[in-house]
Amino acid sequence: MDGRTLQDRLDQWPRLHYGRTPTPLEPLPNLTRQLGGPQLWIKRDDGYGPGMGGNKGRKLEFLMAEALRQGKRKVVTFGGLQSNHARMTAAACAPLGLEAHLFFFARRPSTLPGNLLLDTLFNARLHFIPFGGGGDASLTLEQTNRLVRWLSWALVGRSYFMPVGGHTVIGCLGYVAAAVELAEQVTALGLAADKVVVVTAVGTGGTLAGLMAGLRLIGSPIQLLGLDIGKLWKTFPASIARLAGDLCAVLGEPHTFLPANVPMIAETYAGPGYSVMTQNTAVAIHTLAQSEGIILDPVYTGKAFAGLLDLLANGRFSPDTHLIFLHTGGLPGLWAYGEQVKG
Repeated sequence: MDGRTLQDRLDQWPRLHYGRTPTPLEPLPNLTRQLGGPQLWIKRDDGYGPGMGGNKGRKLEFLMAEALRQGKRKVVTFGGLQSNHARMTAAACAPLGLEAHLFFFARRPSTLPGNLLLDTLFNARLHFIPFGGGGDASLTLEQTNRLVRWLSWALVGRSYFMPVGGHTVIGCLGYVAAAVELAEQVTALGLAADKVVVVTAVGTGGTLAGLMAGLRLIGSPIQLLGLDIGKLWKTFPASIARLAGDLCAVLGEPHTFLPANVPMIAETYAGPGYSVMTQNTAVAIHTLAQSEGIILDPVYTGKAFAGLLDLLANGRFSPDTHLIFLHTGGLPGLWAYGEQVKG
């Protein structure tokens, strides 16, 4: 189907709007020249959505609309201590008069920096439960979501439960729409779509799954490459493949994605684990800041950009490639890492 038809199908779902689209697609001329390789671009989803923005804004447009449609007064979700998804969910709930309940499976820190500080400013209820909750590759993403759903029902009661990272068909419609947007921008810039590679951090996989489904549905040759930043989930590619297939099905053109064909480099660039700062991440944050004046975060985009720099150094991409780095946000997390970011 063409992009207009897909947009019409997406319009069947209730949706809030958090800003203007398309988000900017900008060249990185200084870094391209410095590295002497393929043309580098950046897609600025970091400024989109409530609570300082990020990729979750696209998902929350659909998720929050569904919560309102169901008449729920409480919204529950969970994530790591510096979860951008939790912060943006809290921000989205505030003006709607909804209670945001955020679960963190860690001890309550002695201070609440970065995203946690913003969570409190948005008046979210923070639940710190230090007995683990998945995210260590011992459970699948789906198993983890079920466990937290049951726990939240016991502690919070009737609520709208939002899986980690907004990893649902409804939420990831936002990145199906983004795939259409991106393809239109590539065409408008006169780039050869078959020479374009979009690189994104992968935490819970919903952004990658939405892009996979969207590009498949419109028949775009734009390539995707996800870089795993956390080694979080058991059989993770299967979860992403399943979600991408479910998205295609609800949009009227069923397609089966095989786990082996999910375009993701798993574990290689995750370092010791999720939210663990690495020296390469610090270097990547400094590199983009000093060449282009753009800030990355230590948990997601910094780690993924470090992976991209390594791939470039090792000749992964041909010189005529146009590499688009999807900036998914996360700036508030920078303040939680202090001296580590200085490198």
